[in-house]
Amino acid sequence: MSDDTQRPDEGDESAARRRPGRLESEMDAFGDGEFGGPLFGATSEQPVTRSSDRSSDSARQSSGESEVLSFGGDDTGSMPHWTEAPTGEAPAIPPAAESEDSADDVDVWSSFSSDVPDGGAADSEPAAGEAPQDPTGELTWHDADPTEDDVEVPAEAAATTTQDVVAAPREPARITIGTDPSGMPRRPDPKRRGGAPQRPPSAAGAVPAADGRNLPVAVATGLVLAAAFLALSMWRPAGAVAFVTVALGLAAVEYFSKVTEKGYRPTVAVGVAACVAAPLAAYWVGETALPLVLAFAFFAGAAGFVGADSIEVGPMPNMAITMLGIVWVGLLGSFAALILRWSTFGSGTPWGTDTLVLLAIGVVANDVGAYFVGTAFGRTPLRGWISPNKSVEGFLGGTILTLMVMLIIGMQDLSDTWSSTSHLLMLGIVISAAAPLGDLTESMFKRNLDVKDFGTIVRGHGGVLDRFDGFLFALPAVYYLMLVVEPWTAL
Repeated sequence: MSDDTQRPDEGDESAARRRPGRLESEMDAFGDGEFGGPLFGATSEQPVTRSSDRSSDSARQSSGESEVLSFGGDDTGSMPHWTEAPTGEAPAIPPAAESEDSADDVDVWSSFSSDVPDGGAADSEPAAGEAPQDPTGELTWHDADPTEDDVEVPAEAAATTTQDVVAAPREPARITIGTDPSGMPRRPDPKRRGGAPQRPPSAAGAVPAADGRNLPVAVATGLVLAAAFLALSMWRPAGAVAFVTVALGLAAVEYFSKVTEKGYRPTVAVGVAACVAAPLAAYWVGETALPLVLAFAFFAGAAGFVGADSIEVGPMPNMAITMLGIVWVGLLGSFAALILRWSTFGSGTPWGTDTLVLLAIGVVANDVGAYFVGTAFGRTPLRGWISPNKSVEGFLGGTILTLMVMLIIGMQDLSDTWSSTSHLLMLGIVISAAAPLGDLTESMFKRNLDVKDFGTIVRGHGGVLDRFDGFLFALPAVYYLMLVVEPWTAL
């Protein structure tokens, strides 16, 4: 007997159950529309009638007749019997031919969409025999028997439809704000691995330093640099200015080369030119020349990025990285020229030369004391995430040795400008605070770029910037201390 045949004992209740719901009506309307055929093809096991014959079907049912429902021609083959095991294959639905009038297209699955406007079908009560719709997209099918467990479909599966279009991610620019363009992984934290990283074995006969450097070569290189600086300073202040200018130029080249290697695109020519011009302008004009150098450097860098083809050049981060190098290397280093200017324009007195020599002695003493004390007794990291080799004990050792050297200079009257012991102690304190800060700052930048050194030009020390990092912070601090205390007045 067909499912649509009415049994005599069903009555009005069975007739109500046979009343088609809204979804069934839409499906039938689709089959009777302009497409000229039913939605599904006929099968050999359960043929179905078209909705246009419902009136005749009702008449047959009232008269007790039963007729097998059928579709038109079948070119898809027979459907498997419900007792057969599932094959697991998904049916392939060929794309429908594109209609000339897109407004006449009918979306037969629109009733299942969760994006229903307010006041639409989703707000109304479901018709009899129709499954309730879930506006959240998490569809749940309930069995006819309320005692059985419901089967829920996850929201991820229900939200995925053939209409979802996933746009391909746009390739980011060379520099992305808020990220490190180097793309290099950060160095592993020794504490997370249960110990300090092992150092590679040194060459035979060499004495490795705590940071893996060759100590004899580093000491020899430092003595050569000190001798060259002292010789030029004793010759005339302009010779010391030339030494400082060359050092700052090499440091600028190292800095801009390294950040370019790591993915940034600064204006290298502008940056190096500003770092070289800053000490020369400071020695010639004075402090008032430094803002002018910074302004011109900023103008030149901005003009270079304005002339670029697109925003893909990353003007904001690259301008920032350019100005960082100019301020760090050029501006801070130019205070050496401002100190030396006091020897040239200070009534012929060696105030500037003496101050710069004492500053160099103090920075070297601080570095040596921090190294040896930190190597022997260092247990507490000063800033572990920046450099695990720098310790609080090393910082205290560098401070103590710096003050001791300044006391010896005062007791032996080795300086004609800084003759007061109190002034020399103040000088030692300022150097002990500023030089380690400069060293930590340079180590922090190297850690961010994931490099060991900025260069290799200075044997045993890495690059020029690696050797003179402490000087860059000590120079402005000592310069303004000199202006405040005026040590030559104590003579």
